[in-house]
Amino acid sequence: IVPTAPGRLTIAKYTIRDVHPAAALTVAQVIQKSSNVGAAKIALSMPREGMWDFFHRVGFGTAPQLGFPGAAAGKLRPYKTWKPVEQATMSYGHGISLSLIQLARAYSIFATDGELVPLTLVKSDAAATGERIVSPQTARAVRAMLELAVQPGGTGPRARIMGWRVAGKTGTAHKQENGGYAAHKYIASFVGLAPVSAPRVVVAVMIDEPAAPHYYGGDVAAPVFAQTMQGTLRLLGVPHDAPLEPLEMPSDADVAGEST
Repeated sequence: IVPTAPGRLTIAKYTIRDVHPAAALTVAQVIQKSSNVGAAKIALSMPREGMWDFFHRVGFGTAPQLGFPGAAAGKLRPYKTWKPVEQATMSYGHGISLSLIQLARAYSIFATDGELVPLTLVKSDAAATGERIVSPQTARAVRAMLELAVQPGGTGPRARIMGWRVAGKTGTAHKQENGGYAAHKYIASFVGLAPVSAPRVVVAVMIDEPAAPHYYGGDVAAPVFAQTMQGTLRLLGVPHDAPLEPLEMPSDADVAGEST
């Protein structure tokens, strides 16, 4: 259990806040509710070196080896330079820069039972050999948590699709501008996988400067993910693992907005 009351965490002169404060959350609920306070407290309980090592092993701070010009490394500073507030906010993406392909590849470990496979732009019939990042048990546990995040009560129910179980995570961040962060400009994202029972596809969506007031990843990026994922699974002929029944989409008031 992660204590998250009163919905804010002050570190030095900085305050981390949750959109929907809660007294305490399980780790699964921290992901489901997109709790910045919960994620920050979990991060601060970890050694900086271990956190940096995980980020580095999934490809953050390293240019993807795609053989394609323009692949960016992003930014992942040495852990010895991290201040406590930076370690805390990196847990939900603040203070790290990365490309969409890096984000999709990192999430792929939850689709491959913990292995990070090489990136390629060329289809191959041979199974790729990956590097073990986390145990299969850990990958499946996180996958279950990510599925909870797209259910009613989570931040991403608009990512669900008829006929297939989906798992994923919303994201909303202030846009970087002039060496800092713009107060009223956002980047909204959603990254997820399907079908949950036997993952075949990972899709990542990023929306640059969505129009207010609907700038959350669950509002604008999740529906794009749903359309893209549904079309892809149909094209690939992936068997269904959920009922072919229409999904009741929540109203704006029923979607848990994620913290930024």
